[in-house]
This record gives sequence, C-alpha cells and structure tokens, in this order.
Amino acid sequence: MLSQQEILTIIRDAVYVVLLASLPMMGAALVIGVLVSIFQATTQINEQTLAFVPKIIGILFAFLIFGGWIISKVTDFTGEIFNSINTMLR
Repeated sequence: MLSQQEILTIIRDAVYVVLLASLPMMGAALVIGVLVSIFQATTQINEQTLAFVPKIIGILFAFLIFGGWIISKVTDFTGEIFNSINTMLR
C-alpha cells in the first residue's frame, strides 16, 4: 500500500513535469502577447482578434523547437512511474 508521502511525491513530480512541458509554449504566448499589446497601444488599434494568429503560430513554432525535449521529459517520467509500480504495490 502506498503511503501518503509517496502519493504526494508522485503528484508533485507529475505537476512539475506538466509545468515544465508547458513552459515553452506558455512563454512564447506570453512574449508574443506582450509584443502585440505594445503594438496595439502604440498604433491605437483596438482589435481583440489581432493577437490570436501570432500566438498560435508562436506556440506551434515553440512546440516544433521544444517538442523532442517535451516528449523526452514526459516519457522519462512515465518510465520512472512504470519502473516504480512494483515497489509501490508491496
């Protein structure tokens, strides 16, 4: 049976991997959003949909660049979980 400490450790590690995997896309969206907002403020264009296309393109590029690293992190974590199943169930 798993102890409460082991369960919390697994949950903490899972949340960490999810945050680490989403960081490149979130960072790209943040930077592009700020740049588009500055552009809109300087040109006084108040179009709400102007930021969507650049953000989508930036997120796709970030995923293309960091996709291998993200998959590596997620598969490493999954492998650790699968390897520790035997010890967890004892």
